[in-house]
Amino acid sequence: MNYDYLIVGAGLFGAVFAREIQKAGKSCLVIDRRNVVAGNVYTEERAGIQVHKYGAHIFHTADKKVWEYVQQFAEFNHYINSPIAVYKGQTYNLPFNMNTFSRMWGVRTPAEAKERIAAQIAGLRITNPQNLEEQALSLVGTDVYEKLIKGYTEKQWGRDCKELPAFIIKRLPLRFVYDNNYFTDPYQGIPKGGYTKLVEKILGDTPVRLGISYKDFQKENAGRGAEADTFGKVLYTGMIDEYFDYSFGELQYRSLRFEEELITGCDNYQGNAVVNYTEREVPYTRIIEHKHFEFGTQPDTVITKEYPAEWKRGDEPYYPINNEQNNTLYAKYAALAKKEKNVLFGGRLGQYSYYDMDKVIAAALDMVQAEL
Repeated sequence: MNYDYLIVGAGLFGAVFAREIQKAGKSCLVIDRRNVVAGNVYTEERAGIQVHKYGAHIFHTADKKVWEYVQQFAEFNHYINSPIAVYKGQTYNLPFNMNTFSRMWGVRTPAEAKERIAAQIAGLRITNPQNLEEQALSLVGTDVYEKLIKGYTEKQWGRDCKELPAFIIKRLPLRFVYDNNYFTDPYQGIPKGGYTKLVEKILGDTPVRLGISYKDFQKENAGRGAEADTFGKVLYTGMIDEYFDYSFGELQYRSLRFEEELITGCDNYQGNAVVNYTEREVPYTRIIEHKHFEFGTQPDTVITKEYPAEWKRGDEPYYPINNEQNNTLYAKYAALAKKEKNVLFGGRLGQYSYYDMDKVIAAALDMVQAEL
């Protein structure tokens, strides 16, 4: 069969592009190496609970157009992301706000909190931060850094904060209000019934083939001779360095490891969807209790412990590491991509950029418009 597009990846980017390009009269086939659609936002029902299989995903946006777009495919609940941090048995609200400061120092007013933080920063006398630790200390002072940033960051990156470059942290928002809403966007929530249903509805009747990689598909298709499918263009949402056979070397990514557990007879394990563990000595970075994303009242619960992991080839890449070294390397791949005839690169991995979900959708919609 002749298609206008082969779309590699059935995540949000690929699904949105597929839907909108078909509405414009084009044909496409979507393939994905996983046996499921939805990419890293994939959710799966267990014990009546929608489990976020690849980490917590909370949809939030300031883009009304994107918010109205996703409303076509799912009803969203009113979930507000309000994570908790645990440090040596003490709990603190996130983001850093007046609830955090009151718990930490016993202060009540914004002026008291600001005075405490300013005094700590002044006492450190850091004028030219040389690493991430000094950068963070110069922004939030000693207590917030030691209790809520240091250990968590070191677990995420797998190295001491003194060994990490200062530019990784450009700012650390301090909010001097009693508000635990992590995001400031006006639109926020979780699709009822999970993200997988959302992506399935976006895809609609789009032909999708699962469980096959791009390279395996190419080989198989070529082997069909005169009966091979043909494609006018390819949209590739996988790793851009892998597409080019790592010709300039590997880009670096952060990976994650998940330990999921069904706890029967427990209807409420931790009282919050996301609890971060900020001590370096605790091996996981957070525990997710999935039922709280949808205000669940099931008699059992499902939790996931999330562990950071060093990425190596063959592992699942979750986040690009956008430091100077990697961005320079990516620029070489991006230059190659521009020369690639009839191939588009999209998404976090294809464009080596960290995207929130709303930005993924907006970028896919923009790419469709550029194609028309």
